[in-house]
Amino acid sequence: MAGDELKCVDLDAAFATFSEHWSPRVVAELNGQHVKLVKFKGEFVWHHHEHEDELFLVHRGRFVMEFRDRRVEVGAGQFVVVPRGVEHRPVAAEEVEVVLFEPAGTLNTGNVENERTVRELKRV
Repeated sequence: MAGDELKCVDLDAAFATFSEHWSPRVVAELNGQHVKLVKFKGEFVWHHHEHEDELFLVHRGRFVMEFRDRRVEVGAGQFVVVPRGVEHRPVAAEEVEVVLFEPAGTLNTGNVENERTVRELKRV
């Protein structure tokens, strides 16, 4: 492993590098997974991921993960795992900072393609 790959990530500093909502940034990779940073505000689109589970870990703020049959509130220091194939929609009344863990290549809008779909991920 090259020395430049060994780094400590400061989440506060990394989140401070961008302001866009719903536009994930790759901050690290491990074992075929991407660790992504994203800021949410408002409602996202209903979608699912056919082959990928997703983990949403809240760094700052809070949001509600809506499912068709229930709602799960997630606050700072908490996370929720959305199993593959389960339709979901994150909703945040105020800005929230979230760390995502998901397989590399996971499309942010899953089975839906619209103006919020991000195909080319920026890196922090």
